[in-house]
Amino acid sequence: MTERANVAIIGSGNIGTDLMIKIQNMADCLNLSAMVGIDPGSDGLARAASLGVETVSEGIDGLCKMTLWNEIDIVFDATSAKAHAYHSDVVTNAGKVIIDLTPAAIGPHVVPVVNGNENLDQPNVNMVTCGGQATIPIVAAVSKVARVHYAEIIASISSKSAGPGTRANIDEFTETTSEGIVKVGGAEKGKAIIILNPAEPPMIMRDTVFTLSSNGAEREIEASILEMIERVQNYVPGYRLKQDIQFERFGANNPIHIPGLGTFEGIKTTTMLEVEGAAHYLPAYAGNLDIMTSAAMATAQEIARKRSLGS
Repeated sequence: MTERANVAIIGSGNIGTDLMIKIQNMADCLNLSAMVGIDPGSDGLARAASLGVETVSEGIDGLCKMTLWNEIDIVFDATSAKAHAYHSDVVTNAGKVIIDLTPAAIGPHVVPVVNGNENLDQPNVNMVTCGGQATIPIVAAVSKVARVHYAEIIASISSKSAGPGTRANIDEFTETTSEGIVKVGGAEKGKAIIILNPAEPPMIMRDTVFTLSSNGAEREIEASILEMIERVQNYVPGYRLKQDIQFERFGANNPIHIPGLGTFEGIKTTTMLEVEGAAHYLPAYAGNLDIMTSAAMATAQEIARKRSLGS
């Protein structure tokens, strides 16, 4: 049996609270030791206390003053990109692992189904963004069977699911997701767009992935994407195609031009997804929470399993 790793969550907002509930109900090798925030009246800290989890309202500095700090193995950071730089220094200098749910991207970008096993020894791993977790697997699936010259993703999430931290990180979201499309997805150039949808009733998370590729066949691309979707569903059951994958061919008579890259012949693939949340904290429309926290928990569990086997 895998020895449980002791973990703490920094950030008692939407993302941190959803992650807390997942760990308490679903993790088989993680033990939640502390929930850390800076607002003593936050709903996240109140819920943690009701579940019997130790709470800290003085941020990471307050956590470091507690005896249990010495027992923590892994820290999840669900705060902001700006705050993460300090948190990362504190955690890694103490010899612990930090899993970054902000778009700070100090550590390597990690998408579990694409490169999760490659970064289990890193002191800081970055979970990219919710949009990145939803779309980079599709780009990687196309890259597996074709050369992807360009990939563009559009992530649309309900405005109600975006807390203050997410809103403060919008610029970092687009930059970090674009980098992940290239570094993890395998595209030569990437672009990311996020939309905070104010519609009422709230709309479920939707993601559109465009890729322009060459040296690949439509049937191979489709099969690779469908196989990748099944793999993501292993930890995010609400992840699915919204409609059939679409293809458009560009030949010598109608090539497509991409600024900064040139003119290409090949296949434009359009993949439309939706992510229904598990409603562990916010309602099911908040698939952006579900895919981010599920990816982070899956990564932490793999780190814990590897440490247990190596001990």
